[in-house]
Amino acid sequence: MLNIIKNRRSVRSFKAEQITDGELDCILEAACCSPSGHNAQPWFFTVIQNKEFIDYISLKTKLVMTGSGNEKARRLGTSENYHVLHAAPTVIIVSGKTEKSVIDLPGYEFSSYSPLADCSAAIQNMLLAAESIGIGSCWVGFVNYFFALPEEAAKLKVPDNYRPLFAVCLGYKRNETAMPLPVRKTDCVKYIR
Repeated sequence: MLNIIKNRRSVRSFKAEQITDGELDCILEAACCSPSGHNAQPWFFTVIQNKEFIDYISLKTKLVMTGSGNEKARRLGTSENYHVLHAAPTVIIVSGKTEKSVIDLPGYEFSSYSPLADCSAAIQNMLLAAESIGIGSCWVGFVNYFFALPEEAAKLKVPDNYRPLFAVCLGYKRNETAMPLPVRKTDCVKYIR
């Protein structure tokens, strides 16, 4: 597991070939086995394998990005070579529950208060599961520009009580050569013993 964690990289160049249903099921099962606050499991996954729709999401997202106050987003939005979803053959939209669900335990009342953290844990499980079976992956946040357009986000058919948060791009890696491990911070741990 430690080797999988260390070897995983964000992949932004995929082969056109679609991943298998078995590989997709493995990745989704890993997501559903993620930890969540009070076991609320406040996630919903929309799997997109339609190339035209994936390209459409990228195009619409880039149009919004060009008017952004974020310089990087503006620059990428105007780049002809940039595809928001990296032309991946499979994209999973991860949505989080927006309403609080109460879990009853004798003498206690817990509510699901951490859908963003819970969905992020599910995404990490997806990325690691993908790496473990040789599938490339990339966690994408810029797609939030698309989600901000109500008429466009509605095309994702996410249930009413969920809000799309991120996209996960999946596919076979175009370049199988492993990228070197980026330099990691070493001053990020404080021990209190």
